[in-house]
Amino acid sequence: MAKKSAKSPQKTPAPRLVKSDFEKMAHFRYQLRRFLRFSEDLTHKHGITVLQYLLLLQIRGFPGRDWATVGELAERLQARHHGVVSLVSRCEAAGLVVRRTSISDRRQVEVHLTATGTRQLEQLAQLHRQELASLQNGFAVPGLDTLFSDNS
Repeated sequence: MAKKSAKSPQKTPAPRLVKSDFEKMAHFRYQLRRFLRFSEDLTHKHGITVLQYLLLLQIRGFPGRDWATVGELAERLQARHHGVVSLVSRCEAAGLVVRRTSISDRRQVEVHLTATGTRQLEQLAQLHRQELASLQNGFAVPGLDTLFSDNS
């Protein structure tokens, strides 16, 4: 029986970043920030916070169903569980969501959109989609494929 080598495979060092790489990354972050600022302003004009909009979006967009648990929403929002509980409570007080005890597992609480939450989300999502369409060319990272290749 042959003995396996204890050596781990050598990792190839990442290529050195050059000026154009920084320009590409900066451009992408700029476009991303412009879109996020648009979203912040838009949601504020419609009387909700951007976090409330994101919660509604994650509920409606949850894969395979139209509701989600607080734990699932915390993961999707990349937020702490207790913070999402507070966010759900604020959305519930605003009439945007409702909590329901799960039929299949009474220990879990499902968060569902209300009719008001659905209307608010559909209106805002449509406006976000229009903004994304207008940014489509600027949102792309020109030369992204070359960002990960050897620049020497």
